[in-house]
Amino acid sequence: MSFEVNRKGALEYLTSSKLCVPHCFSTRHGGVSTGDLSSLNLGANRGDDPENVKENYRRICAAIGAAPSSLVFARQTHSDIVLRVSAENRGEGLERTDYPVRDGLVTNSPGVTLVVFTADCAPVLLYDPVNRAIGAVHSGWRGTAQCITTRAVEAMQEHFGTDPADLLCAIGPAIGKCCFETHADVPEAMRAAMGETAEAAIFPKGEKFLVDNRELIRLQLLNTGVKPEHIDISTDCTACEPERFWSYRKVGNARGALAALISL
Repeated sequence: MSFEVNRKGALEYLTSSKLCVPHCFSTRHGGVSTGDLSSLNLGANRGDDPENVKENYRRICAAIGAAPSSLVFARQTHSDIVLRVSAENRGEGLERTDYPVRDGLVTNSPGVTLVVFTADCAPVLLYDPVNRAIGAVHSGWRGTAQCITTRAVEAMQEHFGTDPADLLCAIGPAIGKCCFETHADVPEAMRAAMGETAEAAIFPKGEKFLVDNRELIRLQLLNTGVKPEHIDISTDCTACEPERFWSYRKVGNARGALAALISL
């Protein structure tokens, strides 16, 4: 795969060579937050000092060439809601809290940076180089079972005329099948959503199952018409590397938030 680790001083973040627009997948390293939020907490609702969060965004935005004033956050509830945003939405999340539930964002407005949050769930970034449009998706297993990434592709088709065959996609650090052990409810939800296709990402383990959420998302992208060579998948497992990533499975709510950003 073509994920790259970038370092600027103490700051560490990942990028995908598939995406030739400003973007990143954050790690824990390079911010000013302290304690359980140490150090690059990008979640404004984690109990952090707001000035710490703003400074963390200043650092990550400077690294990728985006403006903190351009940010538009997802308000995540593990839904399948994907909304189009534009320049008038800039500031929603970091500066303004009056914005609706949305686990996916799409835009074709220059100067808008989309932000989704994770701590085991999969972040998915999308770029249409033909129509100059982008998308960002938060897809935990519940979102995957509701095919939210498919909804995002459909939203880009509807709003921007995107041909899925043109889309370039990157699925960032998330809990891997090595650590995502579940009861039968998760495989059953995936089979209900995807039929037999889901079996390729479900592995029985005694009375439980190991589930590969990122592979399920890849299969959903392929089903929309995205070309396999246009999909990049990080191999980093957030649960295996708690010193680099926050993992809800490892520490519960005593943690900060990772973020994936993409901008035109």
